[in-house]
Amino acid sequence: MHASICICDLVPTIPTRTRLMLVIHRVEHRKPSNTGKLATLCLPNSEIVVRGHAGAPTAPFAFDPGVQPIFLFPHEDATPLTEIAPTEKPVLLIVPDGTWRQASKVRNRVQGLRDIPCASLPPGEPSIYRLRFEAHAHGLATIEAIARALGILEGMPVQREIERVFRAMVERTLWSRGEMENENVTHGVPEGAMRHDPVSGVLGELHPRQR
Repeated sequence: MHASICICDLVPTIPTRTRLMLVIHRVEHRKPSNTGKLATLCLPNSEIVVRGHAGAPTAPFAFDPGVQPIFLFPHEDATPLTEIAPTEKPVLLIVPDGTWRQASKVRNRVQGLRDIPCASLPPGEPSIYRLRFEAHAHGLATIEAIARALGILEGMPVQREIERVFRAMVERTLWSRGEMENENVTHGVPEGAMRHDPVSGVLGELHPRQR
C-alpha cells in the first residue's frame, strides 16, 4: 500500500489464548497484497514460518506438547473446526498461506504436519477480498480464514476486529485504484491520500479535500 493510504493506525493488538503459526510460501511473503502477514500484525501470539526456498527445505514441524495443534485447510479428511473437541491445552492454529495450489501442498511438504488433525471452516459469507482473482467460489483470503477460525476458538469480537482492519485494507486499495468512491470507504480516506495507476504505478490525483 502507498504510504498515503496506510492502515497502520487501524491495526489492533488482540491478545488470544490461541497461538497462530502462519506457514507462508516465499513468493507470497513478498507480495504487497498478502493478507496473512496483516493477521500476524494484529495477533501478538503468532509467528511466521517462510517455506519454499530452493535448496533449503523447511525444518520439520515440532510443537510444544502443551498445545493442541490444528491445521486449517479444507482437505478431504478435514473435520469442521466446530466439531473438534476442545482440550485444556491452548490451540496452535497452523495456517498455510499462498495460492490455493501452494497452500494445498504444505501438509505434505513440511515434515510432521501430515500427522496434525486437519480442520475446515463452516460455510459462511462470501469473501470481500476483491484485490485478486479467486479460482474457488468459496475461497477466502488468508486473513478471513484466520478471523473466522478465531471467531470459533476465541469469540466473535476477535473475528470482527481482524475483519475490520482487513476491510480497510481492501477498500482503501480499491479507492486508490479508482474503483471505489470516497463515501463507500468504511473507515474513510486519510487526509492527503493519493490515487495511482495500478498499471504504470504512477501516483495521480490528490484526494478531493486536498485540491
